[in-house]
Formats: sequence, C-alpha cells, structure tokens
Amino acid sequence: MDEPTRYAEGMKTRRAVLGEAYVDKASASVSEFNRDWQEFITRTAWNDIWNRPGLERRERSIIVLSIATALGAWGEFRIHVRGALNNGMSRDEIKEVLMQAAIYAGVPAANHAFKEAMSVFAEVDAEG
Repeated sequence: MDEPTRYAEGMKTRRAVLGEAYVDKASASVSEFNRDWQEFITRTAWNDIWNRPGLERRERSIIVLSIATALGAWGEFRIHVRGALNNGMSRDEIKEVLMQAAIYAGVPAANHAFKEAMSVFAEVDAEG
C-alpha cells in the first residue's frame, strides 16, 4: 500500500475512533512544523497498527487505556476514553480496565485515571 493510501485509510480509522470533531480540530492545528509528525502517526498508528488483523478496535482501546494509565499520559488517556466509547466499550468495561491497571500500574495512576474518565463521561453526557 502506498503512503497516500495508508494516510487515507489511517484518517478513516482515526475519525471512526476519535470522532469527527476531534480530528477536525487536530487537523486545523497542523503546521509546517508538525505536518510530517501528523502524517506519520496517521499512516503508522492509525493505519498500520489500528487496521492490523488480529485484534478488534475495542481490544486495541483496552490496550491504549491501560498503557496511557501506566504512563500517566492523561491527554492521550482522555482522547482514548472517548475512542473506547466509540469502539463499543461500556463505562463499566472502562472501569474494569482501570481496576486492572491499578494492580499493575499503581493505585495513584488508576485513581487519577478514574477522575479523568469521569470528567470525559461528564463531557460526553453534556454533549448529548
């Protein structure tokens, strides 16, 4: 698959997982400085990894939430809470991911992840 096709397929996946509004906002902030980076993550993360066979998007969301919790990558975590909901995860399933993360990534990380997730849930509820 050539680079333009990988980019286009990656963008489809990125929009499906993160939502049109988020991707439109991120795309509007592309500059000469970060253009190569945005194209790279769209081709590699959103196409080459997210579109691989072997795991469903829901399972990939579980992995991303777990890793973002362990790393304390709260910006990515918040984005991917929405993605997990878009990928069919329930709030109870997200809670279970965070309970599991507490054991392996630490209670402080999971405690903060619960706060971040609840904040995202409130935003989603307010959006209707």
